[in-house]
Amino acid sequence: MNYLVIIRHGLTEWTKKFTGWTDIDLAPEGVEMTKKYAARLREENIKFDFGFTSVLKRGYRTLEIVLEVLGQKEIPVIRDWHLNERHYGALQGLGKPETAAKYGEEQVAIWRRSYDVPPPKLELSDPRHPRFDPLYKDIPPEKLPSSESLKDTYARTVPYFKEKIESLLKKGKNVILSGHSNSLRSIIKYLDNLSDEEIVGVNVPYCIPLVYEWEEGVIKKHYYLASDDEVKTVIEAIKNQAKK
Repeated sequence: MNYLVIIRHGLTEWTKKFTGWTDIDLAPEGVEMTKKYAARLREENIKFDFGFTSVLKRGYRTLEIVLEVLGQKEIPVIRDWHLNERHYGALQGLGKPETAAKYGEEQVAIWRRSYDVPPPKLELSDPRHPRFDPLYKDIPPEKLPSSESLKDTYARTVPYFKEKIESLLKKGKNVILSGHSNSLRSIIKYLDNLSDEEIVGVNVPYCIPLVYEWEEGVIKKHYYLASDDEVKTVIEAIKNQAKK
């Protein structure tokens, strides 16, 4: 048996803002929460062969902290922009309550929770556009998004997952993946064979490891390293904090 462990990054200072591709670091409480659940993962005694994460600081910092707690800092870690969070377009950097006041809560809910409706695009001249970010200097500009729906995120993230990560899992390797809400929801949609309608209702809690057990190239079961009540509590706490 081998394992895929998925972890959403810890809390940042921008919990109340649309972050997207903005490169924000973890908040102190995000660091502590990451350590807490990494200790729970340590009890599983899984020896990882590879780590994957995005090029965004909150993603790779979370993975670094987890691997330090596990005593596995020596494993190969691959950072790739295909695993970045969904790009929130012109909403990036805006406060969620203020955005709701400007556009209406119903419209913002559609942008956040629909499967195929993207937020307004960034203008190509907008300094927030990834074409101006040194992180993406080697990426053809036409590949960089100005805005993304969850469907767009799936189209970017899942092919990469299949080629680079699933191929390792099918060879019996253990992989740990630190990511973001929507990039991970895309991967979960693929792994769990969820419909477009089903994935809209899925939330991924910060920091709690989601474990997929594989056997002979096939997923046998998956579970969080927390009770259902604990998972729900973490999700609700983050929702409430984001609304304040």
